[in-house]
Amino acid sequence: MSTYKGHDLFGPGPHRVRAGAQGEAVVPNYVIGRTGSGSAALGPIELDIIIEGRLVATTEAALVARVAAIEAELASPPEPGTLTDNQGRSFEGMSFIRFEPKGVVDRARARSLAYTATFRRFVP
Repeated sequence: MSTYKGHDLFGPGPHRVRAGAQGEAVVPNYVIGRTGSGSAALGPIELDIIIEGRLVATTEAALVARVAAIEAELASPPEPGTLTDNQGRSFEGMSFIRFEPKGVVDRARARSLAYTATFRRFVP
């Protein structure tokens, strides 16, 4: 089970958690007005944690409620919190920045919806 600010937003459906690219933000010198060839290191890039999975519910109404609970966590401006993945790793200072439903709701014995959720730790 993965949680954000203590809320289980993505259970009971299956999901995977992965970290985005990590390292240094590097841009060509001409982009920042420097002359000559080469690149400039600007500092660490912001950490993204991406969760991909399926929301699962027994009824259409329950699935709509799950999506609404997720959308309620999307704030503007984003408010950081702790994201804990399904392996028990904690990522502090993460902001929930994007929720993307993928495709249509599958309707069988259960209702399900594929999604991607993105969290970011902004660099101060």
